[in-house]
Amino acid sequence: MILIENLTVSYPQNPKVIDGLNLSLDRGFIHGLVGLNGTGKTTLLNTIYGLKKQDTGNITFKGEKLKKQYVAYLVTENFFYSHITAREYLSLFENTGFDTEKWNELFCLPIDKIIDGYSTGMKKKLAILGILKQDKPIMILDEPFNGLDIETARIIRSVLIKLKDKGKTIIITSHIMETLTNLCDYIHYLENGKIRYSCDKGGFDRFEQEIFSTIEARNEKLIDELI
Repeated sequence: MILIENLTVSYPQNPKVIDGLNLSLDRGFIHGLVGLNGTGKTTLLNTIYGLKKQDTGNITFKGEKLKKQYVAYLVTENFFYSHITAREYLSLFENTGFDTEKWNELFCLPIDKIIDGYSTGMKKKLAILGILKQDKPIMILDEPFNGLDIETARIIRSVLIKLKDKGKTIIITSHIMETLTNLCDYIHYLENGKIRYSCDKGGFDRFEQEIFSTIEARNEKLIDELI
Protein backbone atom coordinates (compact mmCIF):
# COMPACT_ATOMS: atom_id res chain seq x y z
CA MET A 1 0.00 0.00 0.00
CA ILE A 2 1.03 3.57 -0.72
CA LEU A 3 0.03 5.81 2.18
CA ILE A 4 0.03 9.60 1.80
CA GLU A 5 -0.45 11.52 5.04
CA ASN A 6 -0.92 15.26 5.58
CA LEU A 7 0.89 16.12 2.34
CA THR A 8 1.46 19.80 1.59
CA VAL A 9 3.27 20.98 -1.53
CA SER A 10 3.74 24.55 -2.68
CA TYR A 11 5.55 26.80 -5.16
CA PRO A 12 6.77 30.35 -4.48
CA GLN A 13 4.08 31.79 -6.75
CA ASN A 14 1.40 29.30 -5.71
CA PRO A 15 1.38 28.29 -2.04
CA LYS A 16 -0.28 25.02 -1.04
CA VAL A 17 -1.05 23.49 -4.41
CA ILE A 18 -1.44 20.34 -2.33
CA ASP A 19 -2.87 21.16 1.07
CA GLY A 20 -2.95 18.52 3.82
CA LEU A 21 -3.78 15.72 1.40
CA ASN A 22 -4.45 12.19 2.69
CA LEU A 23 -4.80 9.15 0.43
CA SER A 24 -4.24 5.40 0.57
CA LEU A 25 -3.62 3.40 -2.61
CA ASP A 26 -3.98 -0.35 -2.22
CA ARG A 27 -1.69 -2.79 -4.00
CA GLY A 28 -3.05 -4.70 -6.97
CA PHE A 29 -5.49 -2.04 -8.16
CA ILE A 30 -5.71 0.66 -10.81
CA HIS A 31 -6.31 4.06 -9.23
CA GLY A 32 -7.61 6.95 -11.31
CA LEU A 33 -6.77 10.51 -10.30
CA VAL A 34 -9.27 13.14 -11.45
CA GLY A 35 -9.33 16.91 -11.11
CA LEU A 36 -10.04 20.00 -13.15
CA ASN A 37 -7.16 21.92 -14.75
CA GLY A 38 -4.86 23.51 -12.19
CA THR A 39 -5.96 21.37 -9.26
CA GLY A 40 -2.50 19.87 -8.72
CA LYS A 41 -2.65 16.42 -10.35
CA THR A 42 0.79 16.64 -11.94
CA THR A 43 2.25 18.21 -8.79
CA LEU A 44 0.93 15.29 -6.76
CA LEU A 45 2.36 12.74 -9.19
CA ASN A 46 5.73 14.53 -9.26
CA THR A 47 5.80 14.51 -5.46
CA ILE A 48 4.96 10.82 -5.21
CA TYR A 49 7.80 10.07 -7.62
CA GLY A 50 10.21 12.45 -5.90
CA LEU A 51 10.65 15.11 -8.58
CA LYS A 52 9.02 17.67 -6.30
CA LYS A 53 9.81 17.96 -2.60
CA GLN A 54 6.89 18.25 -0.21
CA ASP A 55 6.71 20.94 2.46
CA THR A 56 5.17 18.61 5.02
CA GLY A 57 3.74 15.11 5.21
CA ASN A 58 4.82 11.57 4.45
CA ILE A 59 4.57 9.19 1.51
CA THR A 60 5.24 5.57 2.46
CA PHE A 61 5.22 2.23 0.67
CA LYS A 62 5.00 -0.99 2.68
CA GLY A 63 5.52 1.06 5.82
CA GLU A 64 8.75 2.74 4.66
CA LYS A 65 9.49 6.01 2.89
CA LEU A 66 8.68 5.62 -0.79
CA LYS A 67 11.82 5.51 -2.95
CA LYS A 68 12.19 6.17 -6.67
CA GLN A 69 13.52 2.67 -7.21
CA TYR A 70 10.00 1.33 -6.69
CA VAL A 71 8.32 3.63 -9.21
CA ALA A 72 8.11 3.86 -13.00
CA TYR A 73 6.75 7.24 -14.09
CA LEU A 74 5.30 8.03 -17.51
CA VAL A 75 5.10 11.81 -17.80
CA THR A 76 2.67 13.55 -20.17
CA GLU A 77 5.38 14.95 -22.44
CA ASN A 78 8.02 12.33 -23.13
CA PHE A 79 11.70 13.18 -23.61
CA PHE A 80 14.17 11.25 -25.78
CA TYR A 81 17.82 11.94 -26.54
CA SER A 82 18.48 13.00 -30.13
CA HIS A 83 20.02 10.71 -32.72
CA ILE A 84 19.40 7.42 -30.93
CA THR A 85 17.28 4.47 -32.01
CA ALA A 86 14.37 3.05 -30.04
CA ARG A 87 16.45 -0.05 -29.33
CA GLU A 88 19.21 2.10 -27.86
CA TYR A 89 16.65 3.96 -25.75
CA LEU A 90 15.22 0.72 -24.35
CA SER A 91 18.75 -0.50 -23.56
CA LEU A 92 18.97 2.26 -20.94
CA PHE A 93 16.67 0.18 -18.72
CA GLU A 94 18.14 -2.95 -17.19
CA ASN A 95 15.89 -6.00 -17.34
CA THR A 96 17.39 -9.18 -18.80
CA GLY A 97 14.00 -10.90 -18.68
CA PHE A 98 12.36 -8.34 -20.97
CA ASP A 99 11.92 -9.68 -24.52
CA THR A 100 12.02 -6.53 -26.63
CA GLU A 101 11.19 -8.29 -29.87
CA LYS A 102 8.21 -10.09 -28.37
CA TRP A 103 6.82 -6.96 -26.72
CA ASN A 104 7.26 -5.03 -29.94
CA GLU A 105 4.93 -7.47 -31.67
CA LEU A 106 2.21 -5.57 -29.78
CA PHE A 107 3.50 -2.09 -30.65
CA CYS A 108 4.94 -2.60 -34.16
CA LEU A 109 7.64 0.05 -33.80
CA PRO A 110 10.64 0.37 -36.16
CA ILE A 111 12.95 -0.01 -33.18
CA ASP A 112 16.19 0.25 -35.18
CA LYS A 113 15.28 3.65 -36.60
CA ILE A 114 16.15 7.05 -35.08
CA ILE A 115 13.45 8.26 -32.67
CA ASP A 116 13.60 11.81 -34.08
CA GLY A 117 11.55 10.62 -37.05
CA TYR A 118 8.83 9.01 -34.95
CA SER A 119 5.27 10.33 -34.89
CA THR A 120 3.68 11.47 -31.61
CA GLY A 121 1.89 8.15 -31.25
CA MET A 122 5.04 6.13 -31.92
CA LYS A 123 6.94 8.12 -29.28
CA LYS A 124 4.16 7.47 -26.75
CA LYS A 125 4.29 3.72 -27.49
CA LEU A 126 8.06 3.73 -27.06
CA ALA A 127 7.80 5.58 -23.75
CA ILE A 128 5.26 3.01 -22.53
CA LEU A 129 7.59 0.19 -23.60
CA GLY A 130 10.29 1.80 -21.46
CA ILE A 131 7.92 1.88 -18.47
CA LEU A 132 6.99 -1.76 -18.98
CA LYS A 133 10.64 -2.79 -19.22
CA GLN A 134 11.41 -1.17 -15.87
CA ASP A 135 8.98 -3.62 -14.22
CA LYS A 136 8.56 -1.59 -11.02
CA PRO A 137 5.91 -2.43 -8.38
CA ILE A 138 4.36 1.05 -8.79
CA MET A 139 3.43 2.59 -12.14
CA ILE A 140 2.44 6.26 -12.47
CA LEU A 141 0.90 7.02 -15.86
CA ASP A 142 0.06 10.65 -16.59
CA GLU A 143 -2.29 10.75 -19.62
CA PRO A 144 -0.96 7.48 -21.10
CA PHE A 145 -3.57 7.31 -23.88
CA ASN A 146 -2.83 10.72 -25.42
CA GLY A 147 -1.79 10.32 -29.05
CA LEU A 148 -2.53 6.59 -29.25
CA ASP A 149 -4.65 4.95 -31.90
CA ILE A 150 -7.70 2.92 -30.89
CA GLU A 151 -5.97 -0.47 -31.24
CA THR A 152 -2.93 0.50 -29.16
CA ALA A 153 -5.11 2.10 -26.48
CA ARG A 154 -7.02 -1.16 -26.17
CA ILE A 155 -3.79 -3.15 -26.00
CA ILE A 156 -2.48 -0.91 -23.21
CA ARG A 157 -5.74 -1.36 -21.32
CA SER A 158 -5.40 -5.17 -21.49
CA VAL A 159 -1.74 -4.99 -20.40
CA LEU A 160 -2.54 -2.77 -17.41
CA ILE A 161 -5.32 -5.08 -16.22
CA LYS A 162 -2.98 -8.08 -16.32
CA LEU A 163 -0.25 -6.13 -14.50
CA LYS A 164 -2.57 -5.10 -11.66
CA ASP A 165 -3.69 -8.73 -11.37
CA LYS A 166 -0.01 -9.55 -10.79
CA GLY A 167 0.05 -7.13 -7.84
CA LYS A 168 1.26 -3.85 -9.32
CA THR A 169 -0.11 -0.56 -8.01
CA ILE A 170 -1.09 1.64 -10.94
CA ILE A 171 -1.95 5.36 -10.75
CA ILE A 172 -3.39 6.86 -13.90
CA THR A 173 -4.76 10.21 -15.04
CA SER A 174 -6.84 10.96 -18.11
CA HIS A 175 -8.84 13.96 -19.32
CA ILE A 176 -11.35 11.49 -20.78
CA MET A 177 -13.63 10.34 -17.96
CA GLU A 178 -14.78 7.22 -19.81
CA THR A 179 -11.18 6.02 -19.99
CA LEU A 180 -10.97 5.98 -16.20
CA THR A 181 -14.42 4.55 -15.48
CA ASN A 182 -13.79 1.70 -17.93
CA LEU A 183 -10.37 0.86 -16.54
CA CYS A 184 -9.94 1.86 -12.90
CA ASP A 185 -10.89 0.04 -9.72
CA TYR A 186 -10.97 3.31 -7.76
CA ILE A 187 -11.22 6.97 -8.71
CA HIS A 188 -9.95 9.75 -6.43
CA TYR A 189 -11.16 13.31 -6.95
CA LEU A 190 -8.65 16.09 -6.30
CA GLU A 191 -10.01 19.55 -5.54
CA ASN A 192 -8.39 22.56 -3.85
CA GLY A 193 -5.32 20.56 -2.93
CA LYS A 194 -7.18 17.72 -1.20
CA ILE A 195 -8.77 14.43 -2.12
CA ARG A 196 -12.43 15.38 -1.73
CA TYR A 197 -13.68 11.84 -2.10
CA SER A 198 -12.84 8.41 -3.49
CA CYS A 199 -15.15 5.78 -4.92
CA ASP A 200 -15.01 2.23 -6.24
CA LYS A 201 -16.73 0.94 -9.37
CA GLY A 202 -20.10 0.93 -7.65
CA GLY A 203 -19.97 4.71 -7.30
CA PHE A 204 -18.59 5.63 -10.74
CA ASP A 205 -21.94 6.56 -12.31
CA ARG A 206 -22.85 8.92 -9.49
CA PHE A 207 -19.34 10.36 -9.44
CA GLU A 208 -19.43 11.05 -13.19
CA GLN A 209 -22.84 12.72 -12.96
CA GLU A 210 -21.69 14.95 -10.09
CA ILE A 211 -18.53 16.04 -11.91
CA PHE A 212 -20.33 16.88 -15.13
CA SER A 213 -23.15 18.64 -13.27
CA THR A 214 -20.61 20.77 -11.39
CA ILE A 215 -18.83 21.75 -14.61
CA GLU A 216 -22.08 22.56 -16.41
CA ALA A 217 -23.47 24.61 -13.52
CA ARG A 218 -20.21 26.55 -13.17
CA ASN A 219 -20.24 27.62 -16.82
CA GLU A 220 -23.94 27.73 -17.70
CA LYS A 221 -24.44 31.45 -17.08
CA LEU A 222 -21.48 32.49 -19.25
CA ILE A 223 -22.50 30.13 -22.04
CA ASP A 224 -26.01 31.58 -21.99
CA GLU A 225 -24.55 35.07 -22.31
CA LEU A 226 -22.40 34.06 -25.26
CA ILE A 227 -24.96 32.09 -27.24
